[in-house]
Amino acid sequence: MPQFTKLKIASLKTHPAYNEAWLQQVIAEDPTILGLGPLSVKDRERTHRGAGRLDMLLQDEDGTGRYEVEIQLGASDESHIIRTIEYWDRERRVYPQYEHTAVLIAEDITSRFLNVIGLFNGHIPIMALQLSAIETNEGMGLVFTRVLDTVRLGLVDEDEAVSETTDRNYWENTKASPGTVQVADKVLELCRAFAPSLTPSYKKNYIGFRLNNQAFNFAVCKPRVHSMWLEIALPQSEELDAEIEATGLELLTYNRHFSLYRISLKISDFPKHQAYLTSLLKRAFDNRS
Repeated sequence: MPQFTKLKIASLKTHPAYNEAWLQQVIAEDPTILGLGPLSVKDRERTHRGAGRLDMLLQDEDGTGRYEVEIQLGASDESHIIRTIEYWDRERRVYPQYEHTAVLIAEDITSRFLNVIGLFNGHIPIMALQLSAIETNEGMGLVFTRVLDTVRLGLVDEDEAVSETTDRNYWENTKASPGTVQVADKVLELCRAFAPSLTPSYKKNYIGFRLNNQAFNFAVCKPRVHSMWLEIALPQSEELDAEIEATGLELLTYNRHFSLYRISLKISDFPKHQAYLTSLLKRAFDNRS
């Protein structure tokens, strides 16, 4: 019969041997334990003039997203809420080229905290991770549970009416290159296998799709100079992560703000991956319908 073991939950705030410095070091050595994807440490104890020090600044592996992390041993309180938001605001103002997310880690995320943050979420991308420390004979184990996630932002086609329209020439000669725009053409060709009426929509920041003369962006193409980023609107799961990685396609960091899988494509990827890409795009199309 399988054996049951009662776990010993510890408080790092009152523990004589483990403290916040130790916790920071553990996270710095392996930021993936937070459950936020593949991250690297950009800075620790980052000085903000007149506002103290940001505990940790983490960054997505492709360098597009940053996480301002504040750690609170014990229960979350108002001062740490304010501090977390303040650090997030300062960083986004100085470095607007990144997607910034405020992250508060505490051993006890109180209901009062969740109520207060509920007033901000949707305007400020903020998440809360509750830390559980489990003491064992081998050492201290850590479990991070996401008790508050960022509010999912609107679909990319919801701002089509105000998004600046361009044309193919803009993408070929100003934004990207003729070769990478051809990759977008190949994506459209795959999509027409299950949606023959789709047409391209050339916007300033992406090439999207239109169906029945309306924006229908279940996926968007973002040609660059040497490759193209295909963004597919599908909920993230470990199973789908593993499935895409197993194909050998270049999977970029998941965009949690807009719930988008991002794949870097070249024209040479299509002979081998055409069937899989078609099935993936159809899943997003069906999910959006």
